Amino acid sequence: MSHDLDTPLVLPSGATLTSRIAKSALSEAIGSQDNAPTPELIRLYDRWAGSGAGLLITGNVMVDRRALGEPGNVAVEDGRHLPLLKEWAAAATAVGAQAWVQLNHPGRQAPKGLNGSHQAVAPSVTSVSGAPGVFGKPRALGREEISGIVARFAAAARTVVEAGFTGVQVHAAHGYLISQFLSPLTNRRTDEWGGTPENRRRFLIEIVRAIRAALGPGIPIGVKLNSADFQRGGMTEDESTEVVLALAAEGIDLLEISGGNYESTVFMGADAAERGEARASTKSREAYFLGYAERVRKAIDDSGTTLPLMVTGGFRTRTGMTEALESGAVDVIGLGRPLILEPDLPRRLIAGTEAALPVTIKKLRIKHLEGMGELMWYGVQLRRIGQGKDPDPERHPLRNVLHYMRTTGLIGKPARRGIA
Repeated sequence: MSHDLDTPLVLPSGATLTSRIAKSALSEAIGSQDNAPTPELIRLYDRWAGSGAGLLITGNVMVDRRALGEPGNVAVEDGRHLPLLKEWAAAATAVGAQAWVQLNHPGRQAPKGLNGSHQAVAPSVTSVSGAPGVFGKPRALGREEISGIVARFAAAARTVVEAGFTGVQVHAAHGYLISQFLSPLTNRRTDEWGGTPENRRRFLIEIVRAIRAALGPGIPIGVKLNSADFQRGGMTEDESTEVVLALAAEGIDLLEISGGNYESTVFMGADAAERGEARASTKSREAYFLGYAERVRKAIDDSGTTLPLMVTGGFRTRTGMTEALESGAVDVIGLGRPLILEPDLPRRLIAGTEAALPVTIKKLRIKHLEGMGELMWYGVQLRRIGQGKDPDPERHPLRNVLHYMRTTGLIGKPARRGIA
């Protein structure tokens, strides 16, 4: 069956995506000091609602306000911010797109000092390497605490759907807590939550089951998963494929494929391929993880289950996207940073009036700061859109870094005014 970018997709739950383009999660980090949605965040999604994307996935909504991954995270534990969540959901769904909240817990990837006296937690006592001074030494979670976090994911999912969001995505990639449980590098437990591949994926499966029990069968549940950790001794593609088959058996609605973590940042940077972090075979076909998607698709088909796949990262042309859909390897094309620079890009791609994606940014040209500088550069662009302005690709990246650090409170006091 032929699929183009405007072909609707019916998910296993019965929900329908009106197009095959999704806005993948971007960590907006523009929540309030008490972790609520802000007018800027609501305005940002109001802009994206009419973009032509069939699915909008929010970025990094934490399930515990004592465990934030970065300044400005929204956190949902209960209904205390329900009116603001309703405004956010109404903006995101105003033009008929599906809007899912990405639920997350940072685990050991919680910056030191961000969460007050609360020590970061992890499956085992393993610190993040390569980021001295950023992340502290975590403590290992107890069994009851693990069950409590599973319950937090379900409670947050129930709350955001009550607010009007149409589904949720569980963030199990990029080295956050669920990814830490999946990886043998970070999960060295010998109890029922570790020790074997089946036990390492138990945390993720229990979260999916708890959310399904909380939401019922008709609300979409997605998962974002690493194809691999891209580290020696980490989760391999073989083990990741087994996780995918377990998720397919649980009946989730959409699997988004990514890769890497803060120690191997395959997912970071629009120019990751140029930094040697994407395979040459996938560089030639644009998408970083398309080869893995093809392998997983075959495994899913062979198992007799059904699971729509989404690949994010590396797509740069309309031709590359349509070829990936036509091949059957993927069902949904994920776009992230290009939608920061061009918020209405999906509509133009669908109409055929846009052939290639804008990806060029100004470089800091400071080797050890380039990746973080790029994140901050995009972060400032998000804030501009949230303030009702257009993105400004010509802003110097150093100016953006300083502004980002000021507005998030990393230096000085958080700014309350517009983009400087």
